[in-house]
Amino acid sequence: MTIPQYKQLRRAYGFDEVAIVPGDMTLNPDQTNIDVQIGDLNFSIPILAAAMDAVTDVKFAALLGQMGGLAVLNLDGLQTRYDNPEEILAEITQVPQTEITPLLQKVYSQPIKENLIGERIQAIKQSGVRCAVSVAPVNTKRFAPIVAEANADILVVQSTVTSVRHLSKSYRGLIFTELCESIPIPIIVGNCVSYSACIELMRTGISGVLVGVGPGAACTTREVLGIGVPQITATIDCAAARDEYQRESGRYVPIITDGGFRKGGDLCKAFVAGADAVMLGSIFAQAEEAPGLGYHWGMSHPHPALPRGTRIKVGTTGTLEQILFGPTSVTHGSQNLVGAIRTAMGTCGVSSIKEMHNVEMVIAPAITTEGKSWQLSGA
Repeated sequence: MTIPQYKQLRRAYGFDEVAIVPGDMTLNPDQTNIDVQIGDLNFSIPILAAAMDAVTDVKFAALLGQMGGLAVLNLDGLQTRYDNPEEILAEITQVPQTEITPLLQKVYSQPIKENLIGERIQAIKQSGVRCAVSVAPVNTKRFAPIVAEANADILVVQSTVTSVRHLSKSYRGLIFTELCESIPIPIIVGNCVSYSACIELMRTGISGVLVGVGPGAACTTREVLGIGVPQITATIDCAAARDEYQRESGRYVPIITDGGFRKGGDLCKAFVAGADAVMLGSIFAQAEEAPGLGYHWGMSHPHPALPRGTRIKVGTTGTLEQILFGPTSVTHGSQNLVGAIRTAMGTCGVSSIKEMHNVEMVIAPAITTEGKSWQLSGA
């Protein structure tokens, strides 16, 4: 008996299942250019810090900006709910694991103080770096004018999943075309993982797209909701949307792979998959300067009815400068990320991130274990 086919599944791939093929020529790593452009703004390293309270505060944003990257401050988080967020952050890191979710639900239930939005933006700007801030779609209409008036440089509209078409009986949804017309700064929107959602977002006039649903170390969306696409496949699909949108419009909109990174090799694979930049959370939460004090938690954790995140202890492994530029004190690739990117590019014989998009990649599920018996045994 022939069984009719109901649904066809395609294979999707994560960082540990693929490998980069070296090029036929090589290049000195110091001759590579890893700049990324978002709107009219240029950054010397293609690395963003996630809009998570354990990762980005005013001081961290200033430091990463001075090093050439961009940190995104979460305007829906502790920095705008409390005049003294450091005290709340310390409390979060001290409670037992069994008490963390109720505590997070409590501290994030405090109302956002609109005056703190402008104050935090101005504090970052006064350090001499560009300021990027993140808002949830539900708060965008309310906060966007405040963000623009405070002279922020980039607005990020971010939720677990964002699409152009949102159906609701209770309110008129956020219209990205109207937002782009009303706010005179680049707007990055996320997150998405599909070709169709990505190209529809780009057609609204936004300046960047965040790619990734559920891969973050502190996120449990994939377990709670069953939703997500592994990052290599998600990046490839959204890169195809970016290139198709450029063909139809003449405008290049960068995609930023967000989440799931552990080591330098993961960043390199994301760029080969088509990313223009990457956004890091747990890696940066390990920096001495990170506000999470060696802990990291998902921003969906405080949801009052369906928490989708967990507090994890990531520890403190080194300074932000070590993590980005070395010298590394570890051998597994979580430090000197910029050095890893440049070395991989040199090994592949490419001089820019866009050239990296053309490098060959192979399916290689044994790439992290082949010949590594001594490492795996802990000997």
